[in-house]
Amino acid sequence: MTDPELLQAGPASSDPGWLKDIHARHMRHKRKIKNRVIMVQTALLVLFFALWELAGRSKWIDVLLFSYPTKIFVSIWEDIVSGEIWGHLGVTVGETAVGFLLGTLIGTLLAVLIWWSPFLNRVLDPYMVVFNSMPKVALGPIFIVMFGAGFIAIVVTTLSITVIVTTLVVYNSFSEVDSNLIKVVRTFGGTKSQVFKRVILPASFPAIVSTLKVNVGMAWVGVIVGEFLVAKSGLGYLIMYGFQVFNFTLVLSSLLIIAIVATAMYQMVVYIEKKLLSHR
Repeated sequence: MTDPELLQAGPASSDPGWLKDIHARHMRHKRKIKNRVIMVQTALLVLFFALWELAGRSKWIDVLLFSYPTKIFVSIWEDIVSGEIWGHLGVTVGETAVGFLLGTLIGTLLAVLIWWSPFLNRVLDPYMVVFNSMPKVALGPIFIVMFGAGFIAIVVTTLSITVIVTTLVVYNSFSEVDSNLIKVVRTFGGTKSQVFKRVILPASFPAIVSTLKVNVGMAWVGVIVGEFLVAKSGLGYLIMYGFQVFNFTLVLSSLLIIAIVATAMYQMVVYIEKKLLSHR
């Protein structure tokens, strides 16, 4: 029996729980697909590390440049046991969290401001486009001169990436709200603040929450770029130091730690997004 036939026959069925049964089967199917995806992802990751290990052990690649997984994992474990990695990790995660939160907040507020004032939007539009297209590494030395070689310069470098991206994404979401909904509120005498509160913001809430996921990656990029330029601690500093002393195992182990922590941070944001959207 096809699904339409099942749905049509459902209400006449003697079993009052036929909809629950369909829902249960649907959820089981989704879990099955999800488990398959996780299994394939895990298999690909294991295969990648296995081939990398084999290539390194067999001298198919230059181990001075590319190292191999077991050597990298041993290096990470030694840094964890000795405690050397925790200080660098704490610095980078702290800078990333501050840049992520401030970038999201400032970018969202700026999007609200230029939506509120079309004149201001027209004035700022070319400047935002130009600033967004500029390589942020080139702005790093300017930030160092302005704010000094330290935490503030790194956070500002991160904000130079996250704020503009957030502003553009959130403002585009504001602009794409159905104009008919706005007309309805206007027809009943709604003010601009009421239009924003009752229509624009609720309709754009999923886009604003989704921007958090974009900003996770942008914040990490900004922090690592900033640490390349000015830091004396942090994972970006370890990468630069590893290049300077030709310790590419240190470089790759730092990159692997960044990948793990950034993934964990991303999954945390995804969890928060699901909770907020389900609550809404």
